[in-house]
Parts: sequence; C-alpha cells; structure tokens
Amino acid sequence: MTDSPHTVSDVMSHTTVAIGSRAPYKEIVRLMAEWKVSALPVLAGEGRVVGVVSEADLLPKEALRRDDPGCLGPLDETSKAGAVLAEDLMSSPAVTVHADATIAEAAQIMARKRVKRLPVVNDPGLLEGVVSRGDLLKVFLRPDAELGAEIRNRVLGRISPPLRIDAAVEDGVVTLSGSLRDRSMVPLLVRAVRAVEGVVDVRMDLGESPPGVSA
Repeated sequence: MTDSPHTVSDVMSHTTVAIGSRAPYKEIVRLMAEWKVSALPVLAGEGRVVGVVSEADLLPKEALRRDDPGCLGPLDETSKAGAVLAEDLMSSPAVTVHADATIAEAAQIMARKRVKRLPVVNDPGLLEGVVSRGDLLKVFLRPDAELGAEIRNRVLGRISPPLRIDAAVEDGVVTLSGSLRDRSMVPLLVRAVRAVEGVVDVRMDLGESPPGVSA
C-alpha cells in the first residue's frame, strides 16, 4: 500500500576504506582508529569483497596475553590469536547487502548475523560502499510533516473507497483519527503505516461511522 523510496543506497557511505587480503594486523588497527570504524571489508582482485575483519576478529590476540590457552574459547579464536594478515583474520564469506535492498532488509540482515556494518556490493560482488547501524537509523530523522504527507498520499490516498481518516505525526509517532466502520481494516492500516520509513509507532483514535455513512 506504500512505496516509500528509502533503500540502502539512500543512507550508505559511498566513501569508505577497505584493505587487501595481505594487509598486516597493525595496519588494520591503524585504519580502524583513523576512520573510526569497527570493521573493514577485505578486497581481492579489482575490488571484490571476500571477507570482513572486525574488532571481534582482532581481540583474540590481546586475550592471548593471559598465557592461558583455554581463555580463547573456540578453535577459530585460537587461530586468529596467532594471525598477522587480513586473510587469516577475516570472517569469510562476507555478509553483504545490495544498494537496492530496503532499509528493513538491511536491518534484518544485521540483526540475524549480529554485525554492525555491511559492505554494499553490486552483482559481481564489487564494493560500492558501506552501511552501518547508524546509517539505517537516519530514516528516523525524517520531519514529521514529510511523514504525514507520505502517509496521506501513499497510504490513505490509495484506499478505495476513500476513508474518513487523517494522520497526525508527532516525533515520528503516527495517530490515525476519524471514523471507520470496517474494523477488520485496522491491522492492514497499521501494517501499511508502519512500512513507511521513519515511523516510530502507530496509534489509533478511531470512532465508528454514523449509520448510512460509508467509511
């Protein structure tokens, strides 16, 4: 019922930093500090993303200082504790996303894979940018007036016959008010309004239509 235009390409960082598979440990740490990022894409060939090195991949080396092999946990962590190059430190294959993916899809990938940043790639797998959790949250900075206009035009305005309902937005919270006879439409309305990027919550303040008046 809505075609909110916001995709990963709208919020991602096009200028980003990446490393080659032979990048040394210290260089990786330096770049993370310089660019203030928690992970770096690892590239091969002409820019194909083959993995990602994150802070979590680097920390086992510090844990090794305890002189207690058991403190490292899984074998994978023990291996990374002794690694000095990106190709041995990186998590592979990389968890990536395409620029035309919706913001909701990118958020679902981050949550499911438990990552903070996603390399954005094209069909051949070449790096186009990076999208972070903070980037995805930018949609919640949309002005209330802009949200209200989209809801009225692209949600309520496309329902036939027209509903006697209006949308008020305050701090991203949408209140639908008016009259509605067919209460079975409430879940559909809520779902459609929630699909608009930037909506924080949806509240209902609906009365029943007077007899003989369609809603």
